Amino acid sequence: MSQNAIKLGVVMDPISDLAYKKDTTLALLWAAKAKGWTLYYLEQEDLYLYEGRAMGSVRALEVHQDASHWFDLGEREAMPLAELDVILMRKDPPVDEHFLNAVHLLGFAEREGTLVVNPTRALLECNEKLFAQQFAHCIPATVVSCNAAVLRAFQAEHGDTIFKPLDGMGGSGIFHIGPDGRNLGSVIEQLTERGQRQIMAQRYLPEIKEGDTRILLVDGEPIPFGLARIPSAGETRGNLAAGGRGVSRALTDRDYWLVEQVKPMIREKGLMFVGLDVIGDSITEINVTSPTCVREIDDQRGTDIAGKLMAAIESRLG
Repeated sequence: MSQNAIKLGVVMDPISDLAYKKDTTLALLWAAKAKGWTLYYLEQEDLYLYEGRAMGSVRALEVHQDASHWFDLGEREAMPLAELDVILMRKDPPVDEHFLNAVHLLGFAEREGTLVVNPTRALLECNEKLFAQQFAHCIPATVVSCNAAVLRAFQAEHGDTIFKPLDGMGGSGIFHIGPDGRNLGSVIEQLTERGQRQIMAQRYLPEIKEGDTRILLVDGEPIPFGLARIPSAGETRGNLAAGGRGVSRALTDRDYWLVEQVKPMIREKGLMFVGLDVIGDSITEINVTSPTCVREIDDQRGTDIAGKLMAAIESRLG
């Protein structure tokens, strides 16, 4: 391998636990390997700060396209993170205290010149549920509150309503309350932790039956095919983790219009890899922590989304 090979670190959930057939982080690592880059593996707990420098207890990583043996890890070594050219922050939500502390530590490496994807400032600023609220003309009717009276009034106004936590992923903690309001009190009580925690209520979009479409943006530009996550029978959640079925579809004129609305801010914040969630004509979330669905789109459309991202990273490194 070239002495000048780009050094890429990845902060992720345990690699032994990932779903080999569909994991996006694995696709990103394969694409980096294809470019001859040197890979280093970190879990969130391997990050630390020593005398003001971001450090990592890193392990050299080899990845393979083999369902029975997809990685090899080297021995641990202490490394200043600034020795890495780029770090992919791919730890899945929840965006809790541990996640935010890890992002702060990565910020120290960033200030020494390491490229973090996505940038730490954006990860700290862009809550995936709240970020989309800046584009009020692109989203369904929404309220964010921990106040039961406010949440009840919103449900009374809109009837069918979705309630969800602000820090979940994969459809966890999402409730659909019908016009009769049955179980509304217990849902609000549980999600808000008795009025202590802000949650989101959103007008239910019946178009969810046709799928919740993930649209991926690489360096601000949309991949021309999205992945419609279609709920299983009796479900209101299209998330693949909740049993949804993923069907790739070409982006519509409306999808491209929605992308154009958010693109300037995504570019301004330096976000290199973003997933918009679109139901019908509306954006419901803007995912910036660890967007997924690369493998499903690539498999169905023959695209190379991870390769596009690595090329964009290479260009950014200059």
